[in-house]
Amino acid sequence: MDDHTVPAPEQTAGPSGEEYNEIVRIRRDKLVSLREAGKDPFLYTRFVTTHTSAEVAADYDALAGKTVSVAGRLMSKRIMGKASFAHILDGAGQLQIYLKRDVLGEEAYQGFKSMDIGDIVGLCGTVFKTKTGEVTVEASELTLLSKSLLPLPEKFHGLKDPDLRYRQREVDMIVNPEVRDTFKKRSAIIREIRRVLDNRGYFEVETPVLNTIPGGANARPFITHHNTLDIDMYLRIATELYLKRCVVGGLERVYEIGRIFRNEGMDVKHNPEFTTVELYEAYADYNVMMDIFEEVASSCAKAVTGGTVVSYQGETFDLTPPYARITMNDAVKNATGADFAACKNDDEARALARSLGLTDVDKYTMGKLLSLAFDAFAEHTLKGPAFITEHPVEISPLSKKKKSDPRFTERFEAFIGGCEYCNAFSELNDPVDQRARFKAQAALRANGDDEAMFFDEDFCTALEYGLPPTGGMGIGIDRLVMLLTDSYSIRDVLLFPTMKPKA
Repeated sequence: MDDHTVPAPEQTAGPSGEEYNEIVRIRRDKLVSLREAGKDPFLYTRFVTTHTSAEVAADYDALAGKTVSVAGRLMSKRIMGKASFAHILDGAGQLQIYLKRDVLGEEAYQGFKSMDIGDIVGLCGTVFKTKTGEVTVEASELTLLSKSLLPLPEKFHGLKDPDLRYRQREVDMIVNPEVRDTFKKRSAIIREIRRVLDNRGYFEVETPVLNTIPGGANARPFITHHNTLDIDMYLRIATELYLKRCVVGGLERVYEIGRIFRNEGMDVKHNPEFTTVELYEAYADYNVMMDIFEEVASSCAKAVTGGTVVSYQGETFDLTPPYARITMNDAVKNATGADFAACKNDDEARALARSLGLTDVDKYTMGKLLSLAFDAFAEHTLKGPAFITEHPVEISPLSKKKKSDPRFTERFEAFIGGCEYCNAFSELNDPVDQRARFKAQAALRANGDDEAMFFDEDFCTALEYGLPPTGGMGIGIDRLVMLLTDSYSIRDVLLFPTMKPKA
C-alpha cells in the first residue's frame, strides 16, 4: 500500500448503511486529495497552544483583543459566504471560532469549507465577543491537524445505545459531554482519596498483580500460566495480604489503589475487573477505619459536588459524619424479628432460618445462616449511610474476634442506599488462629466452594514475625464514583468495561 492509498471502509451499521458508507468514502477521498497536494494532515507532530477553551472564556477580560493559539475537534460549521462560524471541542469544553475569507486568504478559507465535522484543527486568532455575547476567536491562521475518516454519531441523532457507548467510549465522550464529566470526577475522587490518606501519614505502595495464591478475599480468580516458571498464576483478587506484610515490615500506614480481578458474575454493580483502595494502619482498629471511611466519603462528595448531600437515582443521602452503627444481628432482627445471636446452638439457628423461609440450611452454622438472612432480608433495607458491624467469624477469616463474644468479629461494611461500599476489620494478627481459619477455608474449598480462600503459608509465616494490632479497610472506588456521579451502572464509571466480543 503506497502513501496515497486509503483502504475502503468496512460495512458499518447505521440508520442508512448506504448513506453512511458514502460519507466515509467522501472523507477518504478528501484525505487522498490532501496527500496528493502535499498537505497530509497526519504529518503534523506538534501544535503549540496557549490556552484551552475554558481559559479563553474565563479570562476574556484579560484576553480581549489579544492573540491566542487553540486546538480542538471541529463540532459544528455555519458557512455564510465570505465568513463562517464554527465550534471546536477540546478537553476543557467548546469554543466558538470565526473565520473570514479576507483574513485567512482564499486557499485557507476554501480548505476550511471542505473540512468535516470531527476533524481536528489548530488555529491562531484574536479573542472577541459576538453581538450575542459569546466569547469567540477570530482565526488568522487555521491548520488541519488530523482528518476524521468516520462521521460522529451526532450525524445520526447521537450515540444513545448503551452497548455501542461502552464499546466505543472514545466516541461516547466526544458526543456526550456528561460522560467526559463523569471521568473527570472519577479522577478528582481518586485524587481526594490520596489527599486524605497522605495527610494521615500513609504511604502509597504497589504489590504484585500476578499471585501464586489468590488470597485476601473469598472470590473466584482468573488463572493464567507463567511459561518460564511453568506454574499457574492468578490475577489478584485483593491486595490485602501483601499490604499486611508491609505492616509487618515496619511500613505502619500503607495503602494501594489498584485493579482487582474476580472471575464472577456481571451486573450493574459488578465488573470482572474493578478498582479498590486498601489501607492498613498499625495500632488502629475497626473504629479508626470507620472514621477514615467517613472522612473519605464526605471529602470526596465535597470535591465533586460541593457538599455532603448527594442525590443518587432519585434518593438523597447525607454523607455528613457520623454514620449509624448497627450490628449484623440487629439489622436482621430489625428486618425480620429473628435473633440469631440468641440461639444456643446451630440446630436452633437452622430452625430459625427455616422459619424465615431460607432453604438448604442443614449444612450451615449459625454465623453463616445469619449472613444469609442479612443478604436476603436486611441489606436492601439499609438506606444509610450506615456501618453494619460484628460479622460472624465463619465469614470473616481475616478478622479479629470480639472479646465479648468470639462468635463475631470486629468487622464492618459500609452501606448507602442498600449497596456495600467498603469492607473493614481489626485485622487478625494471631498466627495460630490464622492457620486454623485458613485450614477451615481449605476444607470448604475441598468440599466444592471455589470461592473459599487458599492456604497462604507465606502470609502465616509473616504473621509469626509479629503483626502489631492493625486496622484495615478496602473501599470500592467504582461504586463510590457511581454514587457521587449519579451513575446507574458500574459500566458508566469504567472507561472501558468488560464486553463480550461481537460475533
